[in-house]
Amino acid sequence: MAIADWMKRAVSPEAVMADVKPGAHVFLHGGCAPAFALETALAGRLGELPDVTVYQMHKEGPEAILNVPWAAGVRVCALFCGAAVRQSVAEGRAEYVPVFLSDIPRYIREGIFPVDVAVIQVSYPDAHGYCSLGTSVDVARQAVDSAKVVLAEVNRQMPRTHGMGMVHIDAIDAFSLSDRPLWQHEPKAPDGVAEAIAWHVAELVQDGATLQMGIGAIPDAVLAALGSKRNLGVHTEMFADGLIDLVEKGVITNARKGGPFAHRSVTSFVIGTQRVYDFVNDNPSVHFYPSDVVNDTALIRRHHRMTAINCALEVDLTGQIAADSIGTRIYSGIGGQMDFIRGAALAPEGRAIIALPAAAKGGTISRITPVLTPGSGVVTTRGHVQYVVTEFGVADLRGKSVRERQMALVGIAHPDHRDALRAHAVCRHTFPSATLPGS
Repeated sequence: MAIADWMKRAVSPEAVMADVKPGAHVFLHGGCAPAFALETALAGRLGELPDVTVYQMHKEGPEAILNVPWAAGVRVCALFCGAAVRQSVAEGRAEYVPVFLSDIPRYIREGIFPVDVAVIQVSYPDAHGYCSLGTSVDVARQAVDSAKVVLAEVNRQMPRTHGMGMVHIDAIDAFSLSDRPLWQHEPKAPDGVAEAIAWHVAELVQDGATLQMGIGAIPDAVLAALGSKRNLGVHTEMFADGLIDLVEKGVITNARKGGPFAHRSVTSFVIGTQRVYDFVNDNPSVHFYPSDVVNDTALIRRHHRMTAINCALEVDLTGQIAADSIGTRIYSGIGGQMDFIRGAALAPEGRAIIALPAAAKGGTISRITPVLTPGSGVVTTRGHVQYVVTEFGVADLRGKSVRERQMALVGIAHPDHRDALRAHAVCRHTFPSATLPGS
């Protein structure tokens, strides 16, 4: 395709967003792929667009829509709450929608989340006219396929990724051009607590395992602790910088990864630095698929030694996991935790791991609690959890009674809080104190 043939169609962001009509349901591309110029142009029109509904996943970078006065009549539905949207949800300026990541494409397809307009960022088209959804295929694939109108920022610096992220330039109704770096998420150096947790988690990761993990200090520290492992594979909803080090060291090879995605890393979106964006660009060893594929429990469980490593905000003494809220305050989202926890638990020699610091606020608040903070949502049930890891060790809850779970979880709690947890267990369940550790 000649460059002149498609470039002639490019218009300003304001002209692109003129296609959004009152009452529209609008999907915004997430991760590090938001089309910032188009979102800013949309925000400038919301006062004249009553009853607009916006659906968005976790997004990196500025939130133009959330800065619009509430009176503008926009309804923002957050399918996952990152840092930029938490306060808006707390204030009622946005609404949190609890939903499994694996269900979102189907909900879009079936009209539960109707999408009239998909606002996306894509790569420049190739010689055949195909652009790439680049760093975020996840639920954007279905949004594009279902939308009546597709509007795009065509960015020269968006990576072209392999898999199911292709969108033909002729399928885009209007677009603007840009040449800007993607928003970057710089990893933070892990502290001593994260490193201690990581070493305990690393002991649970077997050679030949297939990994799923998210973003943050603990996942980054875990990846750094896996340097002595062999022949690891990757099947994860999110691909991050730390995986590149393991590829370059020959730790991640996908050589023993079977199933429908054998011999390649599979993901649905990537968030990180320019290093990881460059790594996935035109890299046939990394394939991007939609979230209903990557997070399909039936596919996850087909991986031998599937190992899911996820984080939590709080765990109670029966093993219930709170991961999307602190009490009634929404902090993140359900995401794909349950998809992978269950899939890994069902996989041959699979392991489902929840990792968290034993305490918060300088050790003053235990994150292993007698009961979850009132209002907290249970993301992973006590029937699904297998391993809970803190800096003080590993609690294997598989097949354990409530009494045995209490014993195991008290044993990995922060030492300053063990007496109180032990006392609660004895009082609530009338178990002999001698049955609990440290008594």
